[in-house]
Amino acid sequence: MLVYILDSKGELKMEYKTKDLGEAAALITEGIKLVGLNWEENICWFEFSGADIKKISDMYWSGDLLVPARVYAGNLRSLKDRLFAQK
Repeated sequence: MLVYILDSKGELKMEYKTKDLGEAAALITEGIKLVGLNWEENICWFEFSGADIKKISDMYWSGDLLVPARVYAGNLRSLKDRLFAQK
């Protein structure tokens, strides 16, 4: 989900949030910056900032995104570690 926020300088900034672990790992694998994890009740939202996020997300969901398998698996494992460390 795309979210628009005002930064400290009053400029409109676009961020992307997802609760899908696989999508989050794919975005990181594609070089999108993870800016935070935000817990809402028992749901963790992964928050991202960067260019082409929506395009990469759409490619992920359509099955057209190709990523290096070992890098993706490593990013998936790292995200799981962060989830369990914060819980």
